[in-house]
Amino acid sequence: MNEPQEEHFRAILNAWKASLMEEVDRTVHHMQDDAANFPDPNDRASQESEFSLELRTRDRERKLIKKITSTLDRLDAGDYGWCDSCGVAIGIRRLEARPTADLCVDCKTLEEIKEKQMA
Repeated sequence: MNEPQEEHFRAILNAWKASLMEEVDRTVHHMQDDAANFPDPNDRASQESEFSLELRTRDRERKLIKKITSTLDRLDAGDYGWCDSCGVAIGIRRLEARPTADLCVDCKTLEEIKEKQMA
């Protein structure tokens, strides 16, 4: 991968990470501002359900932020764009679709088949 391509993916990853961090901040403020002790049990249950869904979403995003950080570290180390399993170059089109990809299409397909067999 050449220097302009690395910078392109670094920009994509940093923008994605910044966007996710903004969502985290927005969620914290939303939950602090909207937290209320409703006298009606139905209203309270609706609010708790909404908060629970929002927290699950933020947990998935937290894991994604961790993966983005790991991918940025791989970019710094010069390992970005290479399959962790077989060492083949991951295609640019795959990286455009999923910038945090660490497996080539073939290895990812095999991994998914193995996961299905285990279930």
